[in-house]
Order: sequence, then C-alpha cells, then structure tokens
Amino acid sequence: MKRTTVETLASYVDALRSIIYINHFDFKVIDDSIAKIGKDVKCVEFNNAFGLVDFRTKSPMMDCDLEGFLRLTWEDGFEQETFLILKDVHEELNNPKIISLLKKIAELNIYDDTYNETVFILSETLVIPNSLENYITIFDIPLPSMREILKIIKNFIKDLDIKVEQDTIDEIALSFKGLNEFQIKQILNLAYQDGGCIDREDKFLILKEKEQFIKKSGMLELVNFSEKIEDIGGLDNLKDWLYRKQKIFENLDKALKFGVDLPKGLMIIGMPGCGKSLTAKATASLFEIPLVRLDVGRLLGKYVGESEENMRKALRLSEAISPCVLWIDEIEKAFAGVGENGLGHEVTTRLFGQFLTWMQEKENTVFIVATANNISKIPPEFLRKGRFDELFFVDLPNVEERKTIFDIHLRKRNKWNKDIDYISLVKATEGFSGADLESVVKDTVELAFIEYRNTITTQDLLNTVKNTKSISNTLKEKIDEIRERIKKVDIKSASRKVN
Repeated sequence: MKRTTVETLASYVDALRSIIYINHFDFKVIDDSIAKIGKDVKCVEFNNAFGLVDFRTKSPMMDCDLEGFLRLTWEDGFEQETFLILKDVHEELNNPKIISLLKKIAELNIYDDTYNETVFILSETLVIPNSLENYITIFDIPLPSMREILKIIKNFIKDLDIKVEQDTIDEIALSFKGLNEFQIKQILNLAYQDGGCIDREDKFLILKEKEQFIKKSGMLELVNFSEKIEDIGGLDNLKDWLYRKQKIFENLDKALKFGVDLPKGLMIIGMPGCGKSLTAKATASLFEIPLVRLDVGRLLGKYVGESEENMRKALRLSEAISPCVLWIDEIEKAFAGVGENGLGHEVTTRLFGQFLTWMQEKENTVFIVATANNISKIPPEFLRKGRFDELFFVDLPNVEERKTIFDIHLRKRNKWNKDIDYISLVKATEGFSGADLESVVKDTVELAFIEYRNTITTQDLLNTVKNTKSISNTLKEKIDEIRERIKKVDIKSASRKVN
C-alpha cells in the first residue's frame, strides 16, 4: 500500500536522515505534517523576519540570525529529540559557518547515540551546496492522487451544502490533476464565487487558472494559436489517428474506467515546411487544451545541477497544467550531443535521461508532440516502441494534398473561384512543400492587391510558381538523405497512398 506523506517523512527521520530539504511553497501543509510526526518532539522554528519562533504558536521568541539560531539550538539534541525547522534559508546555505554548523548537527545525529536532532529546510527554491550534498535528503510533497482530489472536492461541496452530479465531480477532478491542495481549493472558491455552483463549465476556468502558472514560471512558453485540424492539407493518416485520441480526451474519465491507457503523445519526423508545427497547434485545438512549448535551451543554467533542477520544474509544471499538449520543436537539436564527451554534452545527456525517465513513468494527461527534421540526429532511444504512442513521417505533399493545400489557402483569403485549374497547379508544383504552396498563394494575392485586381487567376498563380524556388531544389540532398534513412526505420506515413 502506498505510504502517506506523513508516514514517508517519519520514515526519513527514523532512518537518521539528518537534514531534510522540503522544496515546496505551502509551509502550512508541511508544518502540519511535521507536527504530526513531532507530537512528543521539541520543535523550534527559524524565520528570517523574527528569528527564533515557537513552532506551534508561531510567536516570536528571540530576534537572531540563522548562525545565532543554530549556535543556540544545536546542543538541544543531547537533551531530547529535537526538530529544527528552517524556513526560506536557501540564500544562507553558501555561508561557510552555516555549512559547518549543519554538518556538525548531521554528523552528531548519525554517529552519536546520545544525540537526536533533525533539521528541516523549507523553501520554494532548491539550493544544495556541494559541501552539504551528502548530508541532505530532498523530500518531495506528492501532489494529491485522484482519490484525494475527489475527497477535497466532496468536502468542499459538503461544506457549502450544494448538489453536484457525480459525473461532473469526476470530470473536473481530472482537470485538477497536477495541482496541489491549496491551488485546488483556491480554484473551487473562485468557481463558486463566480457562478454560485460547481459544474462542467468550470473545467475551462481551471485551464485558465493553470495558464497563470506558465506565465509566472518562465520555464515553459504558452503558445497562442488559431490553427485548427481543418487547416492541415492532407496527412490523413495522422489526422485520423488524432481524431481517435480526441475521443479519449473528450471522455477521459469514462475511457480510463473502461481500461484505455492515457495517451502519451507522438513524434512527427519529416521535411521542413510540411505541417509539423501546424499539427502541434491543431492537436491542442482539437483536444481543446493549452499548448505549451518546452525549449530545452532555456533550461540550461550556469551552476552545477541548475539545468537538471530547471528540467524537473518544467516537467512538474507541465503536469500541474495538464491536460495540455507539450510541444518540443526540433527535438533533435534540443538533445544534440547526447552521449558525447564534454561538459556541455554531459549536461545535455543528463537532461535527456531525466526526460526519458519522466516519459516512461508519467501518469498524467500531458500529451507530448515532438517534431524533428533530421532523423539521423535523433537519439535512438526516442525511436523505440513505447516512448511515444506513434511515430509519423511527413513527406512533401502528394498530388491530392497539394490540391487541398491550394484550396485551403485560397479559401482562407477569399480568393477561391470555380475557374481555378487545380490540375495545372498541381502539375507545376511537384516537389513543393506546404510552406512553399502557402507562399505562392500569399505572394499572388499580395500582387493582385497592389495591382487593384479583385480576383486571381490560374495564370497568376502559375506565374508566381515560376518565380518560387521550392524546397526540393534548395535542399535536394538533405531531402534524399531523410527519405533514405526513413526507409530503414519503422515509421508510419502521415499521408495516405495516392492510387
């Protein structure tokens, strides 16, 4: 049976983990857990503003700095079991005197049977100096499970004496996955104050509140988009697959009860300008969930362990705002140099391992869309079955797809007319990417506007085609190389075969 937070924390104390670092913002929750395991223990708190504080009443007892506090309390462990609770002291942890005092407490706790003192460091910021690394145990406060989320919602409903259907409770509970108890109660209060009830529409309020976490963190980028799946010309195999996954996201609670696995995500490999980024945006639109972009380069820090901590925070944030689409664009560049020598490559390799482990173990509604141009640069671990639900290859658009792409962009700009000869356009644009075709329509419409013409003709489009260098001309060798490599890997084509 899974242990509770209090039971796990108590086991750490029993195992003589001398310095326990709790990386969390809600000190009230942590204080409650410490109080439960320290009923018969002397608990003393240090607060930056008030110095020594009575842990149970929160009353200031003596004005002092952290060094003074530790000098005053380090011997208490000889007299009785003692907990020292240090709050927001992360900036002091590089002070040599503080390090020495904490080491002394830790070593006495481990090697002297007559001494029993445990240090709890509570902070939203994780700072572990190398000289204390072997003495510190990081303790993560787990996020509420589905059972615990349901209990929080039901208690809230009971306290307010309002009636909410069980199906509604189940549905909004899934939207709360990834949030802590404090955040869940905040949003429930906001929903109730807003409409005087709790209903299914509140899941959109939950998503809106989750967007705030992204903006404040700086770890992920919230992507605004207007693209829909109908804006994708062709790629019918890929679109059919996404429609299937949409049915699961639409009925997630029922799907999970039925025994359907949580969708993990997909990787799209292929030619530049052929709809990979568009598909990431269209996926979020289809699933009606936020789209966030993970830029691994933004996570790299200058201090040892900072990059790994940033990755951990980014992944935890994606879980907190789930359900969401997590988009990693050009993933082969994000993890370039994995397995190679050099300090920079070592950091990238560790980040890659961290990300892989998270992908393998995640049990949340973060749907990953990874896009890549160069398959030869993708770490082979990503191509193994089970990492993603499916791998798709996007080639240059075929005959039918080129016709559809022309049609989409002409209609979008209100320039479609029945006299457009698609057969001539399709023949003239062999080897064009979707981006090339969009550019042809854009440039033709722009020229018509400049020349005061209300309509465009097939010849206008063909003239633009002649002046456009297609991707198959500018990147011929690269395209041939991609196609050759794809033949050697079991990747599904995003497009249907044309008879």
